[in-house]
Amino acid sequence: MTHFSGNKGEWSELYVLLKLLSDRALALGGNGKANIASILLPIIEVIRNEQNGKNQYCYDPNNRNNIQISIAGKNKSFIVPIVEFTGNAKKLLKNILDGKVKGTFTVDNDLEIFLRKIGCTRVREDSKSKSDIYVKVHDSRSGFSPLLGFSVKSELAGAPTLFNASGATNFTFKIENWDSSNTEKVNNIFSKRKKKDGTFAADVKGRVREILRLGGDLEFVKTDNRIFLGNLVLIDSKLPEILACLIKTYYSDSENRVALIDLIETVSTENPCNFVMDFNHQFYNYKIKKLLCESALGMRPAEVWHGTYDATGGYIVVKEDGNLVCYHIYNRNDFEEYLLINNKMETPSSEKHGFGKIYENNGGYFIKLNLQIRFIK
Repeated sequence: MTHFSGNKGEWSELYVLLKLLSDRALALGGNGKANIASILLPIIEVIRNEQNGKNQYCYDPNNRNNIQISIAGKNKSFIVPIVEFTGNAKKLLKNILDGKVKGTFTVDNDLEIFLRKIGCTRVREDSKSKSDIYVKVHDSRSGFSPLLGFSVKSELAGAPTLFNASGATNFTFKIENWDSSNTEKVNNIFSKRKKKDGTFAADVKGRVREILRLGGDLEFVKTDNRIFLGNLVLIDSKLPEILACLIKTYYSDSENRVALIDLIETVSTENPCNFVMDFNHQFYNYKIKKLLCESALGMRPAEVWHGTYDATGGYIVVKEDGNLVCYHIYNRNDFEEYLLINNKMETPSSEKHGFGKIYENNGGYFIKLNLQIRFIK
């Protein structure tokens, strides 16, 4: 038998299954990092996709201290006491905390036996979906009990990305007022950090700052990927221009600020879209929030997106102490504010994604810059 193996983030998905059923309710998060423990969504049922189909976990109607489990492909359900979920959730949390910082690891044998007993056939959900687990909750405010898909984000692991870099997330800028004799000098600016192969990574921020110091300026030309462009325009027609300014601000910022909330403040001051700011409308803040929310709930840069949400509930966040908190699409304002406050921009691999180097085309000089957004742990 092949043992289950996963990294901290992947094991956190199974931890959420055990912890949800143990807790019986899900705490709603506010717009910051703290739990709002007074607002709880009672759990009715939890569903997890396995290799053979959907496993269902609900509370025994005859005894709420038991979990009734229906495994895909089997006709009969069976009962497991909640106390077993509670004990094994604690064991799994300890295994995750003690596990490798990077890479995959196995867990205690008795814990794996329990996971297999309750129908788990793999550590993580199918990567094609942004919903890692499905939970039916009772929302007393609306009176409904919807089945909602949640994406799991874990503070027990490294900070996850919200918006993944790829070649599709490159933005092209034309370098105005450029002396071509400086091109080689700028392209030879590297960081002091060595890569695994012993070479040095490109210092893309250093290159952009040097371009500006030498009198050049960056003029936005295009979003390289047409599908990504269409997705952005679907959300808001001004987003390509706003993101270009945000990217330029990030790579050129002399204070090395990375938090989205800080960078957007600078973009708002520059007002590249020439919005009328007389009445203190938060144009840029609002539009970036929409992008973050759509990305969190289904939008991928290189796939045509029609505005249909995948993770129709929101996020379940595993806090550093093992508690769970939910950021729910029903509380859209709080959910969007959480995403804005808790994310930053970062520089992905320039070699992998093909950006950060000055190049000549038809007598003009250009540079591609890339967009990646990651949670602040």
